[in-house]
Amino acid sequence: MKADIVRGHLDALLLATLSDGPLHGYAIIEALQARSGGVLDLPTGSVYPALRRLERARYISGHWSVVGGRRRRTYQLTRAGRQELARERADWSRFTTAIGGILGEPG
Repeated sequence: MKADIVRGHLDALLLATLSDGPLHGYAIIEALQARSGGVLDLPTGSVYPALRRLERARYISGHWSVVGGRRRRTYQLTRAGRQELARERADWSRFTTAIGGILGEPG
């Protein structure tokens, strides 16, 4: 799948991934890959800047911890993040309905 398809939807994908509970950065990447059936294999160079952007927007909060001697930043949704995710899901539903009407199977 082309990486360009994810562009514009990465924030929503990250928020949705965190809706199940807190995760550290690499676990988010693994969860995205697993939940997409292996279709999405996003580079850390795309995910980590997006996480920082979402944290600055106060959609997620992060805290540092030490796991196995390594520092990790764990992220979780905030109330504002849950509200943003609801908006993103509504937008996605409208978008897929519209595109399905155009690209769907011919009647």
